[in-house]
Amino acid sequence: MVTTSQRLATPLPVGTAVIPGTLRARLEEVRARGERMNLKQAVGIVVPLCVEVANLHRSGQRLFVHPSSLIENEYGFYGVSPDLASRPPVLPRDKACLAPEERNGQPGAARASVFAVGAILYELVTGLSVGPGMRRPSEVISALPQNFESVLAKALVSDPAHRPDDLNALAQALHQFAPPGSVAPPPPADVSHLDHDSNFEVDLRMSMLPPEELPIELRSSHVPAGRPARQPAPSRPMDATTELASLKARLESDPRPRYVVVKDGMDHGPFSAVELLQQIASHTFVDSDVLRDSLSNDERTIKDWDEFAPFAEHARLHRDIRAEKAAIERVVVQESRSTRGKAILGLALVGALVAAGGVWILTKRGAKNDNVDVQDDTLSNIEVDGGISASGKRGGGAKRVVGHGPGGVPILGGGMSCESAQNAYVEEMNIGGPRGQADITGQQYGSILNRGSYFAHCGVPDSTGLSICAAVQNGRAVGVTVTAKPRNHTIESCVAASVRGLSFPSNPKLDVTRTNF
Repeated sequence: MVTTSQRLATPLPVGTAVIPGTLRARLEEVRARGERMNLKQAVGIVVPLCVEVANLHRSGQRLFVHPSSLIENEYGFYGVSPDLASRPPVLPRDKACLAPEERNGQPGAARASVFAVGAILYELVTGLSVGPGMRRPSEVISALPQNFESVLAKALVSDPAHRPDDLNALAQALHQFAPPGSVAPPPPADVSHLDHDSNFEVDLRMSMLPPEELPIELRSSHVPAGRPARQPAPSRPMDATTELASLKARLESDPRPRYVVVKDGMDHGPFSAVELLQQIASHTFVDSDVLRDSLSNDERTIKDWDEFAPFAEHARLHRDIRAEKAAIERVVVQESRSTRGKAILGLALVGALVAAGGVWILTKRGAKNDNVDVQDDTLSNIEVDGGISASGKRGGGAKRVVGHGPGGVPILGGGMSCESAQNAYVEEMNIGGPRGQADITGQQYGSILNRGSYFAHCGVPDSTGLSICAAVQNGRAVGVTVTAKPRNHTIESCVAASVRGLSFPSNPKLDVTRTNF
């Protein structure tokens, strides 16, 4: 946000410049040094100026009197430049010196010049410009002569019908504030003409100078008549907040309803400064609305008023912040709804997938349990399996024989592989004798082994093939070999244990069956 001090430090619009040798150039030079002209210097400039301008008006000339139209001569006095005084000013501080009736672009007569001289004197003494929020000179400079502000207030009456027009009387009244002998006296004049004459009476209620009834904090440097001057406290740089509060206090010190706002083609007001600031803070009026000061007759958008633009900008920032918060809240609500919707949809999809997976697993398990694809099923009796030697020398299998049954049939102990069981089983037979028949039929084995329900708990994938070899004697598997493709020892051990737990038809002879899934 641009502060008031920043605005005062950059008074020149883009493309404009201060004309060298003018009173404006002198004022800007003094301001750049952080100084002000003293009362003697100010009176020494405006008293002869009043006399010269009075003579020009008597000759019928109409003028724009402001610091940029006053040129310093070889004697160090500032006189009117006819060329510069014929054109409206372009610099903001020069425009502030024009009487309200000159704001339409037409040069003024003596009454307008009285206002201009008063505005120039105010800037010379205080370093500030005439306008809303202006301070009384006694607030800026302590120990000013008594009645100085009274004379200045008469010159700065905004209504020309209630403003004096006697420049010589103004010069005479101002001369008394200069030290004796420091300024040449003006021609004699009746100073009562600053109050009234046969055609008008001055109305100080319409003066641009704020009323004397100021808040205590703004009257701290005011020195009442008869009291010694108090030394002003050392000035300290103000931060933006303090400066804005000070500007607000100065604006509100003027209770007069002088401000009219043009909005939507209609005039609203007049408002006092307090009321106007409240309307700006409540966003009733924005920086693009036109503001007219009925005292000075100055009219421009609020953003172009140095006194009100900071408050309009502050209100706009609040509107932007509020709009941004509302937009963020809307996005959050939308995102929340979208997230909830996505979560619900996701959960529904996950639930559907889980249900479908469950159905698939159950279906596959059922298929595994009840419809195992038996690729090969063979059954042989150990007596006719041509790989057995009658001598019993294969694999040392006799060590696993735990006894003999009727007819000398060897009884196996169990827990062996299918191949080891075959090697361990030796039955007295003539090698090359007639082939025997299986004691248990293939159909009987198939009804037990060809159903995969007994190893359903082993988690065999559909892509895994199984080769099962079972050596059965006396209704139990005494030897089992399971081979998985691809190999998986966990699955192989689980299936083998399941086969060992099965019950088969009982027969003392050893039967071997091979089944592939």
